[in-house]
Amino acid sequence: MQIAFIGLGNMGAPMAANLAAAGHDVTGFDTAGTSADGVTMAASAKEAVKDADVVITMLPNGGILRAVADDIIPAMAAGAVLLDCSTVDVASARAVADQAAQAGLGALDAPVSGGIGGAQAGTLTFMVGGSPDAFEKARPLFDIMGQKAVHCGPSGNGQAAKICNNMILGATMIVTCEAFSLADKLGLSREAMFDVVSTSSGYSWSMNAYCPAPGVGPTSPADNGYTPGFAADLMLKDLRLAQQAAESVDADTPIGEAATELYRRFVEEEDGAGRDFSAMLPRFETRGRS
Repeated sequence: MQIAFIGLGNMGAPMAANLAAAGHDVTGFDTAGTSADGVTMAASAKEAVKDADVVITMLPNGGILRAVADDIIPAMAAGAVLLDCSTVDVASARAVADQAAQAGLGALDAPVSGGIGGAQAGTLTFMVGGSPDAFEKARPLFDIMGQKAVHCGPSGNGQAAKICNNMILGATMIVTCEAFSLADKLGLSREAMFDVVSTSSGYSWSMNAYCPAPGVGPTSPADNGYTPGFAADLMLKDLRLAQQAAESVDADTPIGEAATELYRRFVEEEDGAGRDFSAMLPRFETRGRS
């Protein structure tokens, strides 16, 4: 396929490189001037998309997505698919999909899970909203960039799935860190805590696959000084998107709201900025009950 890739940052660059390595003709553009292996760089986003069968975007937020859509949709070829892999608000995803449909284009919102490592290894999971026809056209690309793509329904549902998933993740990581801190103060070793919980009803991805305690369980960012695999700043962004969505549909999400406030304090008032989201554990280690 002829593919355009707009947004060659930490996630976009390896995703684009994997598509090029698989034999696709990939043209890229990034406002920061970054590039990717095997990708031909264009002078502008409009130039990158003009002959593309599929245009992939990986952008920071909904406002930037809307601005880029305004720029590139008029330049896209009839029948092409706009495949947005950014994590943005549901309203922006649906607005861009409507804009694309009015221009005779397909549109998919397909945020990812798996982080930079997954982007490099081609093992991402895609949560996809949009038409079945557009999904089938993009499926070969999902197979290259990831290990799984789930069609979640109409436009915006990919973003809905992502923020619901990450609201669960943010809340479970907090309580996992709280439990380790409590275990420390009760004299229960972290190894014993992990051995019990990881095989009992407290089992979770936060405990079993991404344990926040260094030296316990599989290797995780905790074993590398909490250098981000998934930054606390990004968790805060996703939790805020979840709360924005909850407000828009009058959904009661008290635990999600509490998790958002804890990550806000951690990132904006404490030392969480630039650290992994599991660095909540050393935060709790130094705190008493208040």
